[in-house]
Amino acid sequence: MSSLGRWMILGCGSLFMAIPVQEIHGQGVEVSGKILVSTPIQHAGKRHKEQPSVANVVVWLSPLKPGGVTSVVPAWQPLYRLVQKDKMFTPHLLVVPTGSQVEFPNQDPFFHNVFSLFNGKRFDLGLYESGTSRSVRFDREGVSYIFCNIHPEMGAIVLALNTPYYGVSGENGIVALHNVPEGSYRLNVWSENGQLANSDSSQRIVQVSTDPVHVGEITLRATTDALAHHKNKFGEDYEPSREQKY
Repeated sequence: MSSLGRWMILGCGSLFMAIPVQEIHGQGVEVSGKILVSTPIQHAGKRHKEQPSVANVVVWLSPLKPGGVTSVVPAWQPLYRLVQKDKMFTPHLLVVPTGSQVEFPNQDPFFHNVFSLFNGKRFDLGLYESGTSRSVRFDREGVSYIFCNIHPEMGAIVLALNTPYYGVSGENGIVALHNVPEGSYRLNVWSENGQLANSDSSQRIVQVSTDPVHVGEITLRATTDALAHHKNKFGEDYEPSREQKY
């Protein structure tokens, strides 16, 4: 069972596609928990924010001891991609190790202009045509909100992490982190449209030894969706929708 310590909310992802990450075999234990969502009290004549999902919440452990994560060169380099097709990014949420390169192939029969101007990785890939691809190296830990400067309905998230010890909750809210070595860790939580319901629980430390650890219930409440009503790369509103070739 974990002792009190620290939680950290970085921001707001939904649909997650599992990606291969470096695993340290033969050591470490499983750390698990369960995501819950608090239901707001309904008041007459008042509309509440959409309730966040218990699925696709990212939970990760950051070692408190400097050098707590051993860097081992993997035998193969995973390929990370955010595909543009049908005016959508797939997957919607991509979790990668810090320093990873992500490709942005355009599989639509028209132009796209992928950009991000938020606190994670800031970039602008410019206008590029169908059948071509461009890439970005996410060289700092953080959340990057990804958009297209032409199509306002397109949005995705890249979450770059400095630790391999992370997990993503399923439809039942269960999340599990595998092969976590012995040590003290800060527990971090991220959801696209939710944050911790109890501010008193904003600090937590997880102590890992030789037995599996269950951190208990993690309760979220709804917050503003960072992907909604965003501006274009110039900080301006998108032009009204109209028929166009791209």
